[in-house]
Amino acid sequence: MWLRQGGVWAAVIWSQLMGVPAHGWEHWGGDAGGTRFSPLAQITPANVDRLVPAWDYHTGDLQSRPPAAALRTKFEATPILVEDSLVFCIPFNEVVALDPGTGVPRWRFDPKVGDGRRPANRYACRGVAHWIDAQAPADAACRSRLFMGTVDARLIALDARTGRPCAGFGADGEVRIDIARDLLWPGEFQITSAPVIGRGVVVVGSSIGDNVRVDAPRGTVRGFDARSGELRWSFDPLIHDGIVAGHANVWAPMSVDEERGLVFLPTSSPSPDFFGGARPGDNRHSDSVVALRLETGALAWSFQTTHHDVWDYDLPAQPTLARIETGQGMRDVVMQPTKQGFVFVLDRDTGLPIWPVEERDVPQGAVEGEHLSPTQPFPTHVPPLLEQRFAPADIFRVMPRVVDSSCDDQLAGLRNDGLYTPPTTQGTLLYPMTGGGVNWGGAAFDPVHQILYANVSRAVHVVRLIPRAEADRMTPPRGVDFGLQRGAPFAVTRAVAMSKLGLLCNRPPWGEMVAVDLKAGKILWRATVGTTEDRAPLGLAFKWGTPLVNGVAVTAGGLVFTGAMDAYLRAFDAGTGRELWQGRLPAPGVANPMTYEWKGEQYLVIAAGGHSEAGTSLGDSVVAFRLARAGEAPSWWSRTIDRPGGRFAGGGLTASLVIAVLVSAGWRWRLRRRRL
Repeated sequence: MWLRQGGVWAAVIWSQLMGVPAHGWEHWGGDAGGTRFSPLAQITPANVDRLVPAWDYHTGDLQSRPPAAALRTKFEATPILVEDSLVFCIPFNEVVALDPGTGVPRWRFDPKVGDGRRPANRYACRGVAHWIDAQAPADAACRSRLFMGTVDARLIALDARTGRPCAGFGADGEVRIDIARDLLWPGEFQITSAPVIGRGVVVVGSSIGDNVRVDAPRGTVRGFDARSGELRWSFDPLIHDGIVAGHANVWAPMSVDEERGLVFLPTSSPSPDFFGGARPGDNRHSDSVVALRLETGALAWSFQTTHHDVWDYDLPAQPTLARIETGQGMRDVVMQPTKQGFVFVLDRDTGLPIWPVEERDVPQGAVEGEHLSPTQPFPTHVPPLLEQRFAPADIFRVMPRVVDSSCDDQLAGLRNDGLYTPPTTQGTLLYPMTGGGVNWGGAAFDPVHQILYANVSRAVHVVRLIPRAEADRMTPPRGVDFGLQRGAPFAVTRAVAMSKLGLLCNRPPWGEMVAVDLKAGKILWRATVGTTEDRAPLGLAFKWGTPLVNGVAVTAGGLVFTGAMDAYLRAFDAGTGRELWQGRLPAPGVANPMTYEWKGEQYLVIAAGGHSEAGTSLGDSVVAFRLARAGEAPSWWSRTIDRPGGRFAGGGLTASLVIAVLVSAGWRWRLRRRRL
């Protein structure tokens, strides 16, 4: 049995040793190392079906914002529990503190972010970070602080108890990031992920518009004094000798090892994504796990996962810090999942791989002016989380006997030589797509059972380089992402391969949760996550999975929780991958769930706002569940209609009853007519 008493006690001991409170979730990733593990064990596989809604808080975004702005939101926040409040940010960077037991607002701060910026990566705020100034008196204002980066490039410090700006930080509680160059439009540069804090330094990354220009803004990472807001250091991940490029920014969440004094950065690709002729070489330290000294910003080490990236295979996920059993003793490591589905496991002090990583030959023959790397790094011990090659037999034909050649037509003639096939003017089939594999949700790690859990997506991207003369007069088709790549001889188009029926061209499952035994180097199980209910006509709920950019949370109770692009929060048995429970949400929960204990009860919380880029329904809710109390029970509605497929079945049953009543009434009317 997965849930063992010894395992629970080991989890509690581990949490105490690591400084993680047994009741809380104090960081975006659960702890400073992003394990997304909770030692709470009140909710188990034996009782998870007794979860009931506890409260539902609406931010009001959809009603208070102009429709054009509201339709450009992604509610990806993960709340944290600090100062006896549940705190999170909404897509427009308002910070909200709720009562953890009731969802009643305690305070709300509005930084007055403009709603006409057209941010390149939409209005999004994944979370806030918490820090306690141990040098300040216990009752001092802003002794307990929250930090948030904004869509308009500010770093804001708030009193965690009241939500008021910290007057001594920067100018009236905020620092404006100096981008050091003009932007093409206000939304080209923004901050989407939560800052991280260690040794009195707040570290913040950035998110920059992709495929706009060769000489794009630089992806500088900055460290600010947590008390004063003074800039302590800055670090540009990209080495600019002999190249013209920007980016290599850190848009994904970061991790901190306070004891070692290190911050770990997952860096992105250089600009532009799909042509690197102006940036020959490996382009270090882009597409890398980079460890910096917290107090100085000095480089400790760097490990590159993709050389000379022309596939947008940047590192999208928080590096996960854990202590693992390697087969040759316990080691402190950094685990880095990638869009390709790899998991690199690196020594935390040196950045060297724990298990061998091979440089293997990859496809060549790029467009004129390109300088591909002849090899790419492949981990040898931990298997890929998903297959990395797409064949014609993998095309999804929902009704094989009914010919629908739309996918065949799209994919025919594309260059498809497997992983790392270079972009071409004829068109290239890119699989895994640029959204993953794994995306910003990252991985979760159970330190007791030494198991890694991650969500993965399966979809095909069609990428085509467009010669400059043709691109300058081109109007891209609807649904096709068009990147001008100004300064390069090619623009780029990319589109997710979908049939005329609106279905992905690759066979399901389109989203899976994967469990990996790191020590053994094997996949333990896979579980399909999500249905078509939110997108299909009449609420048809085919269990084909949904793309999963969000992540998971794992608990000592033996459960793994995740949202998906249908409107349910799900619980899976951590040992077997069996889906045990679904909780209905007002909109899809495309965010990372979290859990905490409040007044003796374990709560499970997720932001349910949908995903504007994916075309789901939208919402503005934060939803909490807990176990039913004495005298309570899950409702009949939640056990039947509020389950995947329940609405379709209920609608069908209702229609059948209506038809039966009408037929019966008609038959009786005919009988009466005959008697007359």
